Amino acid sequence: MKRKYKATIAYDGTGYSGWQFQTNAVGIQQLVEDALAQIDGAPVRVFGSSRTDAGVHSRGFVGHFTLNVPIPPRNLVRAVNARLPDAVRFMRASYAAADFDARLSAKGKEYRYQLYQADICPPHLAPYWAFCHRPLDLGAMREAAAHFVGRHDFVSFAANPNRELESTVRNVFSFDVRKTGHRYVFIVRGDGFLYKQVRSMVGFLVSVGKGVERPGAVKELLDAAKPRTARVETAPSRGLFLWKVFYRNDTIAS
Repeated sequence: MKRKYKATIAYDGTGYSGWQFQTNAVGIQQLVEDALAQIDGAPVRVFGSSRTDAGVHSRGFVGHFTLNVPIPPRNLVRAVNARLPDAVRFMRASYAAADFDARLSAKGKEYRYQLYQADICPPHLAPYWAFCHRPLDLGAMREAAAHFVGRHDFVSFAANPNRELESTVRNVFSFDVRKTGHRYVFIVRGDGFLYKQVRSMVGFLVSVGKGVERPGAVKELLDAAKPRTARVETAPSRGLFLWKVFYRNDTIAS
């Protein structure tokens, strides 16, 4: 009897082309599907909660799939992890309802962006923390981040995905900027995000922090709703983590 599963997947995106399967590069999806196929004895398709860009990491990516030969979730986690590279791990798995869809059932996502500000970035942090040597104005970045909260057309803060979109309007529930020592963490929650939207928003906040842009410029760009220009920089992929995907019984308020 076939069984449907939900799995939470963490991965170090360094050196990978993102989640999505690609013919000319190695994506996380390919690694997970290959591991599951070894267990099930047949090809397995994993449907993900979203796409992540090359070099982006995950702490809480969610996927769903069906196995022909059911295996208890705890045993499945062990079996899959034994067949995955160290950079990819099933953190947990469970049986899923027939109508569960990792992407369509999601009601929101949280991304976190990590930035290290100092004269030198310690090498062990480099794969997971973007680096900025210039001092940053935390208050100005927080003021600017507040303008992102709400329902807006985010076309000015997204890249062209080379596919048609129904809408570029998204709802950002919260956007917080935290600082501990040399470490800045940008935490954003929303109902969904456009291609490179989070990295574009963070890139612009860093420009605000450097004094290159004013906090109010965020509202001006949102109100203008024009395609992104070079004025909006894209923050490096290595600092970005898909932190959590929210479903029906999760509390999404920060």
